[in-house]
Amino acid sequence: MSGLAVISGGSKGIGKALVMRFAEAGFEVATCGRSQGSLQELEKEFSARFPKARLYAFQADLSKKDQVHAWLLSISQLEAPLEVLINNSGRYIPGQVHQEPEGQLEEMIETNVYSAYYVTRGLVPAMIKRQSGHIFTICSTASIMPYVNGGSYCISKFALLGFSQVLREELKPHKIRVTSILPGATLTSSWDGVELPPERFMPPEDVAETVFSAYQLSKRSVIETLVMRPQLGDL
Repeated sequence: MSGLAVISGGSKGIGKALVMRFAEAGFEVATCGRSQGSLQELEKEFSARFPKARLYAFQADLSKKDQVHAWLLSISQLEAPLEVLINNSGRYIPGQVHQEPEGQLEEMIETNVYSAYYVTRGLVPAMIKRQSGHIFTICSTASIMPYVNGGSYCISKFALLGFSQVLREELKPHKIRVTSILPGATLTSSWDGVELPPERFMPPEDVAETVFSAYQLSKRSVIETLVMRPQLGDL
């Protein structure tokens, strides 16, 4: 395989697993993250595993529109054709609507929804021009299942699923596949401090493998929405 896979929020967790899986398949990978330190750790591990592969790591906080545009500019300078876009950037802050701090909704929407919206708007014209490509959006089971202490996070994830579903309808005529991935509890840093055994969570590599398997279907087929949960169910 060849081409470029753009994966937002790829320095750790599900994003990092996605970076490694698509690199393993022969893709050039462009990713971003908020922490320069985490990106450097990613680059070190990537180089060790795939010494001949290309990783373009860019520091950016995608809740900031100017940093989204800076990342998009860096991607536009790459020569490989854009084949896959994975909107993965996101953040979880617990809270209840009537109690959470002022501004939490705005922060969740900017991080979890606007980031995907602006990155997609910036990159989809190239896919439309080629009449080819696959866009994945990493949503959450919180996109379909509200829960106490989900607050603005749940609201943002419901909106993110809506964004992905609208995109699916819009891009059908352009031969671009669109898939919404809804993982349940996955063993990432979002669960740091929770006293549960690792076996109670899905490994991020399982999410990455599922995304890659969906991509591998023929271009005549698309998985529109896929829900994943730990074998023992939701936490």
